[in-house]
Amino acid sequence: MSSSALALSSDSFAARSEEVVEPASPRAPVWRGGIVAALAWAAAAGVTWTWPDITPWSRSGLLGAIECTLSAALCLLAFAGNRGRLAALRPWDRWLGAGAVLLTLWQILTAKTAILPLPFFPPPQSILEVYTDDSARLLESAARSLLLLLPGYAIGGAVGFANGVAIGWWKRASYWGHPILRFVGPLPATAWLPLAFFVFPGSQSASTFLIALATAFPVAVLTSSGVKGVNAAYYDIARTLGASERFLILKVAIPAALPDVFVGLFMGLGASFAVLIVAEMMGVKAGLGWYLQWAQGWAAYANLYGALIVMALLFSGLIALLFTVRDRVLAWQKAIVRW
Repeated sequence: MSSSALALSSDSFAARSEEVVEPASPRAPVWRGGIVAALAWAAAAGVTWTWPDITPWSRSGLLGAIECTLSAALCLLAFAGNRGRLAALRPWDRWLGAGAVLLTLWQILTAKTAILPLPFFPPPQSILEVYTDDSARLLESAARSLLLLLPGYAIGGAVGFANGVAIGWWKRASYWGHPILRFVGPLPATAWLPLAFFVFPGSQSASTFLIALATAFPVAVLTSSGVKGVNAAYYDIARTLGASERFLILKVAIPAALPDVFVGLFMGLGASFAVLIVAEMMGVKAGLGWYLQWAQGWAAYANLYGALIVMALLFSGLIALLFTVRDRVLAWQKAIVRW
């Protein structure tokens, strides 16, 4: 065998050796918390199917199927590894297991033993029945509430922001506007309910005004506070570089005050929720507040609890959306903003 052939054979042997000694990729760890949560949901399904109800409920089988499906899904995720967005579920494993425990306890106290009496404490099966039989009315009520909330919140946010910037920047606007904010701002917007329904031609416009009023005051107060609190050195540096007053407001004061503006928007959103429900109970003919009043009138407590759950999901979604907007707008202050 020639020397070149020996060299080639030695090279190929070295390459094969490198392939052999290359370490295998580590396996993704099993999600133990997911396994525990899956077992909890499987136990909940077992209680639903095997423990007979004192009063037969038509949706017990569907509830057990949902619990069993959740158990199977969590079990699959537990063995799927740490992939993409599924990893975001891992910190919530304890809550996922606690949800199964709480739901089972709720069933035992209501449908299985009737320790908590009807109609004030309906079992989860009856609330599931509300979602399957009255979903159209609930969806329409949720859509009407959003159509009433969003315009009023947008108007109130815009008006509060403009007034807050003016009060925070110009001394004359602060002289006239700040006492009004301190005197009128603490009044709850619902206190203006009789006057609003008298001044405005319809309940829709009156409700929009009240929601805008509840949003505008916290936004104005926090925005003016944020503008006034900007470090004066920023303005001095900008003026040294020849910045105009318009530049100082738009490029220095407002960006620096944005964290306070978002705090005001969060406070305004909470206040607008309260006003929305009260306004729908008083004058509007549709919406989640109207649905709550309708369910209370008929002593349909399952419908009432079902509407409360929809309301919580809807409003939590809006707050999560506002957090997402905040994170994008204030990405350049990510290390500063802590809330």
